[in-house]
Amino acid sequence: MPKPQLLHFLHVLAFNVFAIAAVIATVTAATVTLQLKEAPQFYNSPDCPSITNIEDDPNGESSVFCSDQAVHVAVTLDSAYIRGSMAVILSVLQHSSCPQNIVFHFVTSAAANVSFLHATISSSFPYLNFQIYPFDAASVSRLISTSIRSALDCPLNYARSYLANLLPLCVTRVVYLDSDLILVDDIAKLAATPLGDNPVLAAPQYCNANFTSYFTTTFWSNPSLSLTFANRKPCYFNTGVMVMDLDRWRNGDYTTKIEEWMEIQKQMRIYELGSLPPFLLVFAGNIVPVDHRWNQHGLGGDNFRGLCRNLHPGPVSLLHWSGKGKPWARLDANRPCPLDALWAPYDLLQTPFVLDS
Repeated sequence: MPKPQLLHFLHVLAFNVFAIAAVIATVTAATVTLQLKEAPQFYNSPDCPSITNIEDDPNGESSVFCSDQAVHVAVTLDSAYIRGSMAVILSVLQHSSCPQNIVFHFVTSAAANVSFLHATISSSFPYLNFQIYPFDAASVSRLISTSIRSALDCPLNYARSYLANLLPLCVTRVVYLDSDLILVDDIAKLAATPLGDNPVLAAPQYCNANFTSYFTTTFWSNPSLSLTFANRKPCYFNTGVMVMDLDRWRNGDYTTKIEEWMEIQKQMRIYELGSLPPFLLVFAGNIVPVDHRWNQHGLGGDNFRGLCRNLHPGPVSLLHWSGKGKPWARLDANRPCPLDALWAPYDLLQTPFVLDS
């Protein structure tokens, strides 16, 4: 075979080998499935109220998802954090006195495989009351500015700002939880937080934190912006645990208010941290404070190195691995922090990874 033809033949052969290898890798990756165990079933205590009305719905389904006797919990759901979300569910159910009265509202990307996520949840929690709501990332992607950590730029991080639009109108109050936490107390206590006459949110707030550090000098040096906090005593609060009055949110059109600040951020850099600052701009100083026991946050370390942290002093009802380090990732890497051992009992992972036949 002449040399030019031989070179051409080898080039085509090499290309085909790489192409075949890529296809094999893709198919293999598609068949690798995270195997999760089925969780125990949890039952209500005798004094729990009924959340179904058989007269309205013979199956009890629609009244369950609209019941004001239920505890409504919203959690985001995606493949990267699926183990975290499953641990949230298990911890909530295990420590609830009325676990059958808990309704989960899962928000996932519109591009996600909803049927797979639904099957995954149903397999581990066959008796769970839940619905999945696709979130169209296009509605917020155009407003997202880059932050100090790329994970914070995921559109699903902003879904909490759209819960009032995503969930049924009959849901008037919801507890929003991040996917990197566990509860060790009854969520009904948190859900029952009195919101008073006007506040939209309740959350643990931290007035000792340096509030000015959450915004840039551009923000503080511009009176037309910084005066938004006039007549308020703003304090930092973590948006990973919130009790939200969705009726008041809808009536006040707070999604639009948050988007307006995100529009300003696109024009001038007024903050560095993802979805948190717009919440602070709209709500800081006007929320109902919740006991710090309901958000022992920061266990994932800072946003850069994710170093180990200790608990804050005081009682604990909820542990939150906010920050870069996630307990499942550190456990898988065999480099856990001491407090990751508290998350491990809620991990439903059956085996690291099993190749489907």
